[in-house]
Amino acid sequence: MPSSNLPIVRLKKRRALPFFSQHPWVYQTAIESITGSPDLGAEVELRSHEGQFVARGLYNPFSKIRVRLYSWDEEQRLDGSLWRDRIGRALGLRERLFQGLPAHQACRLIFSEADQLSGLTVDRFGEFLVVQWTSAALAAQQEEILFILNEFLSPRGIWLSTEKGIGKLEGLDLNDGPLSGDVPDSPLVIEENGLKYTVDLRQGQKTGFYFDQRDNRMRLRDYAQGRVLDVCCYSGAFALNAAQTQCESIVAVDSSESAIELARTNAELNGVVDRIEFRVDDMFDAIADLQAEGQQFDTIVLDPPKMARTRGGLNRALKGYIRLNQAAMQILKPGGILMTCSCSGLVSREDFEQILLQTSLESGRHLQLLEQRGASPDHPVSVNCLESNYLKCFVCRI
Repeated sequence: MPSSNLPIVRLKKRRALPFFSQHPWVYQTAIESITGSPDLGAEVELRSHEGQFVARGLYNPFSKIRVRLYSWDEEQRLDGSLWRDRIGRALGLRERLFQGLPAHQACRLIFSEADQLSGLTVDRFGEFLVVQWTSAALAAQQEEILFILNEFLSPRGIWLSTEKGIGKLEGLDLNDGPLSGDVPDSPLVIEENGLKYTVDLRQGQKTGFYFDQRDNRMRLRDYAQGRVLDVCCYSGAFALNAAQTQCESIVAVDSSESAIELARTNAELNGVVDRIEFRVDDMFDAIADLQAEGQQFDTIVLDPPKMARTRGGLNRALKGYIRLNQAAMQILKPGGILMTCSCSGLVSREDFEQILLQTSLESGRHLQLLEQRGASPDHPVSVNCLESNYLKCFVCRI
């Protein structure tokens, strides 16, 4: 029987198992009925078809993810005490990982589902925080969550960054801008792995920087040799790490002119601009041009943007990854190293292994997997939501 006066979301037959296993996303296709008329952000109870309590969540009538789940305790209300506990535990992990290190001032503090705060991402850039909402239901708790962040961290300012397309997906009407305190300096400088980077929180991609590749960029230093190619370089981070080695030369490519300018600025900041050739070009066209020029490389990094945003686009994305990796293999010397990445959560590790197998077969080149890597530890993976294991970074020898 219902334990409260909350609206009841009842599941269809045989659809409850993922939610008893604490997966946080309840799609509309799994729902049989809703008792009451919950508004956006309303707290609801999720119950099995038979009426058994499953979890408490927040409701969104505009999203395909109708309910985001946050508590599997029938007595736990979704209130300030829960948000305070979850935020405190998330911050505690980063303190344990990075206390006293530069990374503690430049890292991901809250990683959505992985920190049991589905729909909330928070990154730290020195004295500033950047908040990104991917759930309109949780964003309805913004005032309470900002109060807690200010209480725990006392940032100089908090900036809102919105993800492209999320407004349509979630019915979320938010625009980039200050949420509290001062407007972030533009640009500001952060440190990672002994390198300095300029970051523009107001104009940059995502929340301003890709912390998830921190450890993979550092690992490149152990592999980079000879001639290095960094494809989809954005701020130039892989290229800058390669420049810390004795490699012969580096080419960095991105389709965005502003990204290349940012990468060049970072190279100047770190005193290695004379070691890197920058090119503004589409990733496929750039590789084709390099091949036409007869250029060959000893080390290639492929770090393309997300290719699969919906399941409907998955097959096209898989073909794109095959095409990109196959093109890279054509300009990679025998014995060369390919560090190839995918940040598409819909592409599994098994999918990516099959991509590399097919690429190897079609290109006629033998490929050895040396390492299978993921995101840095401030991007933990929730065993209840394996979609949080989105980043694949495979180090291969050709």
